[in-house]
Amino acid sequence: MPQDERVPAPPLDGDTDVDVLIVGAGLTGLWTAYYLSLADAGLRVAVVDRHGIGFGASGRNGGWCSGLLANGLGVLAERYGRAPTMAMQQVMHDAVDEVGRVLEAEDLHADFAKGGTITAARTPEQHGRLCEKLLEARTHGLTTDDLRWLEPDELDSRCRMAGARAALYTPHCAAVHPMRLVHAVARAATRRGVTIHGGTEVLGHRPGTVTTDRGQVRAGVVVLATEAWTATWPGRRREIAPLYSLMVGTEPLSDAQWERIGLAQRETFHDARHLIVYGQRTADGRIAFGGRGAPYHFGSRIDPRFDTSEAVRDLLVVAVRELFPVLADVDVPSHWGGPLGVPRDWQWTVGFDRQAGTAWAGGYVGDGVSTTNVAGRTLAHLITGEHSELTILPWVGRSTRRWEPEPLRWLGINLGRQAAARADAAERGSGRLPAARARTWGRVLARLTGR
Repeated sequence: MPQDERVPAPPLDGDTDVDVLIVGAGLTGLWTAYYLSLADAGLRVAVVDRHGIGFGASGRNGGWCSGLLANGLGVLAERYGRAPTMAMQQVMHDAVDEVGRVLEAEDLHADFAKGGTITAARTPEQHGRLCEKLLEARTHGLTTDDLRWLEPDELDSRCRMAGARAALYTPHCAAVHPMRLVHAVARAATRRGVTIHGGTEVLGHRPGTVTTDRGQVRAGVVVLATEAWTATWPGRRREIAPLYSLMVGTEPLSDAQWERIGLAQRETFHDARHLIVYGQRTADGRIAFGGRGAPYHFGSRIDPRFDTSEAVRDLLVVAVRELFPVLADVDVPSHWGGPLGVPRDWQWTVGFDRQAGTAWAGGYVGDGVSTTNVAGRTLAHLITGEHSELTILPWVGRSTRRWEPEPLRWLGINLGRQAAARADAAERGSGRLPAARARTWGRVLARLTGR
C-alpha cells in the first residue's frame, strides 16, 4: 500500500479532554468515529491505539466485505425469533452496499468490487451441506436475489474450481483491500475533525478517565474497540478467544492463467469444508488465500511470532493449488496473519452502558469487514441517543457466555480445530468407513462450537 494513502497517527501528546475516546484504531473504532462525526459535528472524538491504524485484524484480513452471519439462520431464529433474525440478515446485506457508498461519497479507494461469493461443493458431504443451507435460506424467506444454486456449467462460467460439483452464489459480498479500507475510513473520519493517536498504550480505564503512557484522557464516553486484544485486558481474558487466521498470496497471474481460473468479477470464493478457507482475486491480479488451521495458544496469548507459521503456510499453498491446479508452478511469496476475536457463542455484540459511560463492540468471528460498519453505526446511535432499527437488534446489549478456564479452553478449541481437519480429511476419502468417520468428527465439531 503506497505511503501517501496512509493516514498519520502521531502519539498522544499529554493530557487532554474529549467527549468520546475510542480505544482501538481498527475498523470498529474508526467507523464509530466516522459516524459520530456525521451525527454531531461538535463532538470531540479521539482514537488511541497502542500500535497504529489497522494493526489488528482490520488490516490483515482476507478482504471479504460480506453479508454473512456468523451463525446459521436456523440457530439464530431459535435464539432470537424469526423476525429479529431476518432483520439482522437484512442489515448485514445492506452493510456491504453502505461500505461501498461511503467510499464513493468520500472519494476514497479500497479496491472495492462487489462480485459476490461462490461457495463450492467438492465432495458429496459438502454438496449435502449446501443443499441444507439453501433449504434453510428458503425456509426463512431468502430468494434467488440473495442466494442461488449454480449448476456445474454456470459455476464453470464464473469460477473453474477443480472437482467442484455445484455451488451456492450470493451477491452480498465485495472484495476489498483491507489496509486500504481501514486507512480510507480513517481519512474520512479525520476530515471531520476526529484525531487518531497511534503509539499510545492504554494502561488503565475507569469511568470518565483513560490513563495512557502518553497522558490522561478525560472523556464522557469511552468506547472499547479492541476485538481480539480484549483478551489481554485484566479481568476480560475469558470474554474473547483470540484465534489465529493465516494467509498466503501469489505473485501476479497472467491473463492466460486467469482465463483458466475465472473470477472475472472478483468473486470471493471458498468451498464447504469444515476448516474454513477463503480467497479473493485482488485488484492487482493475485490470489489472496487464507484459512483457520493455526492452533489456539494457551492462556489466550497474542504474540507476533504467531502471525506466521511455515506448517500452516504449506497447508494453505497445497489447498489453493488443489482448488486451482494452474497455480502448481506459481510462486506464493507472501505469508501473513493475526488473531481474530471469537466469543463463546460465536455471535458478536455491541452495547453502551450510559451510566458508566462505556461502550463496546466485537467478537466478529472473522466476518468483521462489514459487521464493523454495522457496529460503528449502532454505537454512534446509542451514544448520541438516536433510536433506530439498529439499536433494537438482538445483538445490542446482550450478555455473552464466558469461555471456560484453562486448560479446558485450550483443550476444547484445539480439539475443535482437529475435529474440523479430520472431518475434512475423511470426506476427501471414499467408501463407508471414511464417510462414517466424517460424520463422527462433524458431530464432535458441532458439539464443541454449538453451531
